[in-house]
This record gives sequence, structure tokens and C-alpha cells, in this order.
Amino acid sequence: MTDNSPLGAGATKPLRLGTRRSKLAMAQSGLVAEAVTEVTGRAVELVEITTYGDTSKEQLAQIGGTGVFVAALREALLRGEVDFAVHSLKDLPTTQPEGLTLAAVPVREDPRDVLVARDGLTFEQLPSGSRIGTGSPRRMAQLNAYARSHGLGIETVPIRGNVDTRIGFVRSGELDAVVLAAAGLSRLGRTGEVTDFLSVDTVLPAPGQGALAIECAASSTDLAAALAELDDPYTRAAVTAERALLAALEAGCSAPVGALADLLADGQAVNELRLRGVVGSTDGSSLVQLSTTGPVPTSHDDAAALGRELAAEMLAKGAAGLMGERAL
Repeated sequence: MTDNSPLGAGATKPLRLGTRRSKLAMAQSGLVAEAVTEVTGRAVELVEITTYGDTSKEQLAQIGGTGVFVAALREALLRGEVDFAVHSLKDLPTTQPEGLTLAAVPVREDPRDVLVARDGLTFEQLPSGSRIGTGSPRRMAQLNAYARSHGLGIETVPIRGNVDTRIGFVRSGELDAVVLAAAGLSRLGRTGEVTDFLSVDTVLPAPGQGALAIECAASSTDLAAALAELDDPYTRAAVTAERALLAALEAGCSAPVGALADLLADGQAVNELRLRGVVGSTDGSSLVQLSTTGPVPTSHDDAAALGRELAAEMLAKGAAGLMGERAL
């Protein structure tokens, strides 16, 4: 019987890693490629794939953020054109498609959002009337809510584009600041451009923010087992809870939903997982923000149950009415 798996006995060709073409995606995929080479002893080549989200000029909320950066990569996987793919986990729809498996969720980078502002300003130092760019209804809702409660007069401006484009709006003076993910700037080696790390007490990140997802065909059992060596169980438990919250709210990743699960340690032992969630109207006039704490989940089902439980509480507090902008 012939072994056709990418890690079959006679396999010497490089493993093909499907990735988006953006600088950030290539940087992320390059880091994963090095790790995969370490665990498999096989060379990895990057296969660049253009997704609808990369070519569309519309706002993400309009094109239905969920999956627009993912579908083309998944199709390439299912067609056997690549052996595995790397995604930003926050871009993944919450339902796992037939035929593919989420083989690994590596250790998460910093999940926070950051500000890149003119003149090195922090969020609190921005003068009244400052224009802050972001393509995320979630960020808009929380920034506007914080500004309202602290008497800051800001205007959130919808923007699209890669990291260079977004920071360029600040450099050119078109905007006073932009909000980006800390993890992306870290992976690009550009943390030095950050003028303020936004506390998760001010802005909760997107579910799964800062984490990567490594996906392969479910039939590639040897490869899936090798990739599983890169999995971090704590990160997986956290993002599973966050994504279960998102799914239970029936919200796509363009909806104004923030969530963060963090592990609470008693001395050296990690013994609890705290999950925080927020849903808000984009103008910041109304927020539903709740949290729950439970034992560190030991299974996917336990982690998902924590997310569903918090979502139910949020829906009972009126969260559904704040997600009118969502594209399902």
C-alpha cells in the first residue's frame, strides 16, 4: 500500500504551507515554517494565496468579516495544493469545515490592541477632536465608550489596508492615531512604533486575537500528529472559550464583540480561567460587559461550555440588540 501522506516514508519534497500574501501573514507563516521544520526535519516552502479579503476594497463589516481571509486557503487545502495552512485565529469562522482539522494553536502572542499615534501620544493624551482609524466595529465601540466615560472627544474613522497603509495615515497627518493588534506589530518587528498598549480593561481584544491556527486535511494523520507538537494547551483552552462565546452570540468576526480568556495562577499553579466578554454599539453609547471564572478546562467541551455560559448571560443583559451591524 502506498503512503501518500505528506510525511509518508518516501516523502522528501518540502511541505507546502499555504499563506496569505501580506507582509504580516508571510512573517507569521515564516515563524511557523521554522517550527515545523524543527519538529519534522522537513523543509517547508511558503505557497502564497490571494484571498477575497485581500483584494476587496470594501470595509470588512460590509463584506462579512468571517472567513474572507480564510476561504481560499481552505479550498487550496481541500484540493491538495498545499499540505497545511496558517491563519490568524481571529479570522477563522467558528465552525470547523468537513475534511479539515485544526492541528495546532501555538503559544499566543500579546493579545492586546495598541495605539500608534502622532507625536508619541498615548490614548489619554489625544486632544479633543482626534481622529482614530480602525476597521473594527469592536474597537470603535470600546474606544468610543471609554472616551464618553472619560470626557475625551474622539472620532473613530473606518479604514482598511495593511500595517504600512494604516500607519501611513498617521504619518501623513490624515489621522491622529490608528489602532492595531500588538501581536501583528511584534511579529513584524515593529513594536517600537507603538505609542500606547491599550489595557484589556479599556479594550477587550477580538476572540482569538494574538493566536495562530495551523490547519491541515483531516486525512493527513501523520502531518496532523507532527503539527500537534506545536499546540499549546493553555492557549487552545483560552481561544476555545472565546470562540464559543462568539459562536453562541451568533456573531461573525466583523461584529462588535470582544473576548479574552486568561489563566489565573495561585502561586506557581494555574488553577482558574477567567473569561471576559463585551458587546457594544459602535458609537459607544451602550455596552454589555461581563466576566465569568471557572476551573482551567481540561477538554474542548469544558472550554466551550464556559464561553456559552457567558454568552447566555450577555444575551440576557441585551447583547443581541447591540449587534445590528453584524454580517452573518
